Amino acid sequence: MSDQEYDDPHRLVSAGVVVGVDGSPGSEIALRWAADLAASRDRELQLIHGLDLVGTSAVVGPYAVVTPAVIDAVQEKGRAVIRHAREIVRAAHPDLVVTAHLYNDSAAGLLVDLSAQAYAVVLGATGNAGTLAHLGSTLLSVTAHAKGNVVVVRPDPQADNTVRETGPVVVGIDCGPVSEPAIAAAFAEASERGAELVAVHIWSDWSAGMFAGERPMPTLDDAEQVEELVMSERLAGWQEKYPDVHVVRRIYFTSPATQLQQWSKRAQLLVVGNRGRGGFVGMLLGSTAHSLVQHAHCPVMVVHATE
Repeated sequence: MSDQEYDDPHRLVSAGVVVGVDGSPGSEIALRWAADLAASRDRELQLIHGLDLVGTSAVVGPYAVVTPAVIDAVQEKGRAVIRHAREIVRAAHPDLVVTAHLYNDSAAGLLVDLSAQAYAVVLGATGNAGTLAHLGSTLLSVTAHAKGNVVVVRPDPQADNTVRETGPVVVGIDCGPVSEPAIAAAFAEASERGAELVAVHIWSDWSAGMFAGERPMPTLDDAEQVEELVMSERLAGWQEKYPDVHVVRRIYFTSPATQLQQWSKRAQLLVVGNRGRGGFVGMLLGSTAHSLVQHAHCPVMVVHATE
């Protein structure tokens, strides 16, 4: 392990795989994926369930929630969720170290806090529609605000909602520093999985700005040459560090989210950086990542740079 990895809290031996559980079908799919990840990386699995008593108060009334009967009912439901999650993990990985945590607060804030020391935070997908409401407040908050890597486990709707275990790792690359942590994570994942790495770079949306101002817009041939140089610079050092990873480069000139979504139909994991680009999600979660965590056909890893 390098000095940089020693300094990285997400790479410490004590860093576990954290998964949010709520008893929903999407949560159960994410739980199984997280358990497989923890077992394959020799990591502890941490089950997190937030009771959200404040949210319950908004539903049943500000006074009913403080009564012992209501609190007991909410806590018992939470304990049942945790018990069921433990049973699922034990059946698949009987020797895996599992801890469970039941909190009175909402899961979102807890998962964001835990992400600072986690190997990865894993969440289940909550829908396919392209609106903020369908993305889910917990998933959106954690994906936008977490530190480190967040994986949204999306099954393939064209394969009976199973999670693909084969295929390449695909990473989206741009011209800025945001993509560097994503590239690092993608190489590490490809190496761990023994998978091919597909590096996808889209020029028109991510890097057209480098020609703004005094420089004239390039021809298509010129742009492709520039992008080849960009790709070479971005990947050279990582290919030396991970000589076991076979890299395929792909350059496109339109629609990063669409291109990456198409690749997700073949990939076992899609890796993107957390790139703020404005819009209704603000500067915390970029439009490409936002689209992919809703529409991809495989798990999506959103990588946050270590501050």
